[in-house]
Amino acid sequence: MDVKLDPSRDDLPLLANTGHILVKHYVLDLDVDFKSQIIEGSIVLFFEPGNRFKKQSSSIEETCQSESNEACKFRMPEPCHNPVTHTSTFSSKMGYDGFSVCGKGVKDTSGKDGNHDNWEQASGISSSKYCCDTGNHGSEDFLLVLDCCDLSVLKVEEVDVAAVPGIEKFARSPTLTVVSEELRNQIIRELVTLPADRWREQLDYYARCSQAPGCGELLFDTDTWSLQIRKTGTQAATDFPHAIRIRYRTKPQGRSVTWTSDQSGRPCVYTMGSPINNRALFPCQEPPVAMSTWQATVRAAASFVVLMSGENSAKPTQLHEGCSSWHYYVTMPMPASTFTIAVGSWAEMKPETCLSNDLATERSLSSSEADFRYVGVCGHMEYPCRFQNASATTQEIIPHRVFAPVCLKGACQETLLRLIPPCLSAAHSVLGTHPFSRLDVLIVPANFPSLGMASPHIIFLSQSTLTGMSHLCGTRLCHEIAHAWFGLAIGARDWTEEWLSEGFATHLEDVFWARAQQLAPREAQEQQELRACLRWRRLQDEVRNSPEEMQVLRPNKEETGCVSDSGSSVIKHGLNPEKAFMQVHYLKGYFLLRFLAKRLGDDTYFSFLRKFVHTFHGQLILSQDFLQMLLENIPEEKRLELSVENIFRDWLESSGIPQPLQRERGAAAACGLARRVSAEVAKWIRVNRRPRKRKRRETEEVFEKLLPDQLVWLLECLLEQKTLKPRTLQSLERTYHLPEQDAEVRHRWCELVVKHRYTKAYKDVERFLQEDQNVIRHN
Repeated sequence: MDVKLDPSRDDLPLLANTGHILVKHYVLDLDVDFKSQIIEGSIVLFFEPGNRFKKQSSSIEETCQSESNEACKFRMPEPCHNPVTHTSTFSSKMGYDGFSVCGKGVKDTSGKDGNHDNWEQASGISSSKYCCDTGNHGSEDFLLVLDCCDLSVLKVEEVDVAAVPGIEKFARSPTLTVVSEELRNQIIRELVTLPADRWREQLDYYARCSQAPGCGELLFDTDTWSLQIRKTGTQAATDFPHAIRIRYRTKPQGRSVTWTSDQSGRPCVYTMGSPINNRALFPCQEPPVAMSTWQATVRAAASFVVLMSGENSAKPTQLHEGCSSWHYYVTMPMPASTFTIAVGSWAEMKPETCLSNDLATERSLSSSEADFRYVGVCGHMEYPCRFQNASATTQEIIPHRVFAPVCLKGACQETLLRLIPPCLSAAHSVLGTHPFSRLDVLIVPANFPSLGMASPHIIFLSQSTLTGMSHLCGTRLCHEIAHAWFGLAIGARDWTEEWLSEGFATHLEDVFWARAQQLAPREAQEQQELRACLRWRRLQDEVRNSPEEMQVLRPNKEETGCVSDSGSSVIKHGLNPEKAFMQVHYLKGYFLLRFLAKRLGDDTYFSFLRKFVHTFHGQLILSQDFLQMLLENIPEEKRLELSVENIFRDWLESSGIPQPLQRERGAAAACGLARRVSAEVAKWIRVNRRPRKRKRRETEEVFEKLLPDQLVWLLECLLEQKTLKPRTLQSLERTYHLPEQDAEVRHRWCELVVKHRYTKAYKDVERFLQEDQNVIRHN
């Protein structure tokens, strides 16, 4: 089962056998040790055999067809109830020493490489012979496969949930009086299927069960990409223990988290959106169909703040001097890849004066917003859903907090803090109910590889967004807020369809930002047209300079969403290092949605989008789910040869520039903001051509004030000039105060400086490389 892949080119394997058994809930209990750069502890997994996405079939084609048919047929929930935020903590008797954790947990009995393996020791079976039947069709033991790498697994054991006081009420069968595997599994089956209005009780019993004693070690083995677990004599997934505990520790070089220092020089660690997701943070089921809930208790030195994907605004509980514990939970099932954690010496940033719109507000809907409310039962698996909570649907601005190193306090107060309320309100005005009940925003260290990353209840933002005016910070914030709907509440069932997340967020960021600025319709249209022009230039450049096979938005074509009988699959180009620098899913997805919005008209399109969000929130989708519903809502006279097949052919399954986009851009007239840039470019070319000693009759050029996006375009146009004289570059710098502009503008300025060897501005290049490398990856 050890998959050999070329790490520079190959696909990312997802080996978890989700076709046979699904994790429904994780309970993590972890210690963070900054001295050793290790996170250590345990994770308890609660299982439910089977996979609602997968029909039993003998061929992958049949599996794909059944998955496509079942995409929208989730178990219908009972009326949902919105959870009230609370914090619960658990006691710990572990010790603490300086910057290290409160305790060391289980003693490591592994070899020098820290990779313990009890399979061969306990059973005498060679690790090369672990090709057991992972399903329930043969006579060999059932094999549980979890996605896992860069972890030292110390012990795997079954959890004796029957030992939990009061748990007997979940033992429904009167015939089960003796503690047995069947009794323990029945208890878990009842626990994981509790109705949504009993979510508090469910979380409490998950926590109690996670602390129950073990009742027998399980055999396990690890390879490069997975952890395999089995119980001797257990041949079917339905009989496999439904609650297991894995004791493990991360490795300092593990690729799911980054150990570094923040801008104040203090140590910190955070999940940085690795291509391998969270499998080097905890053993899990990575395929998106394995939607689960989680709760986590994390202990760290008292000087640190723990932030995490969680519905509650956790506060620290002091365990003993110098050590604190933090507890978070989520009740909305999501893929394990969306779990995020950040531990550091963050300070909460608060506005110096209370802003009138800086509080979460609730108000009645006006008649113009009445279509945001769709009466009816949600289509997702059951959980406490905000879309069914009357007060949540009217909440324009959800509660939010901002964290950053103390040294960035001024920048946060000047830029970020005042932007969050209008951006949240704008998003609500476009899409309606916020899927998540609260939001933390963290300014991450300078080595963060992108401008932002959204996870449930938390957004990471780069420090690069805080420089210059509010434009870059506002647009990026809007982009990440949009992911709450597209990417999180509605996820792609096949990760190769990244455009379903990034294309939507890119398209919506312009709409949100225009509303946040309260622009007049004409002004908003001009701004969006200018950004379309910039993205068109970027897409053309990307297509010219990237491999054709990586320009396709739906690379698996008719096999999109297909998995093996066990549920394993691969993510095409998932490990290709070039992928991190590519924007094709953002740009082609954006232009497709822009094309469709123009065809329908904005009012019709966004009305449909609200309906789509209400229909599919809490679910996983494929491209056809969106396109089929869209076409069903388009009047016949506006459809004009649009079909799912044509869109697949022209936009999603071909490389290069889509033909409809070529025609549209060829016929498009430049917007007023773009024409103004062209006029300014012509002025600078004239200035650059003039001799040092000018004739007296020549008049000085008068340059207009430009918006940040206009400045980006201006500098990109000037980059196409073969030569710019030093005095021209000096005049450019002084006219637009380029070192003080946002990171996007300074990026282009640094390119000009390097290209023309303008040594006087090399200090700007040095600063940019030290503080804003993520902008290079973004462009």
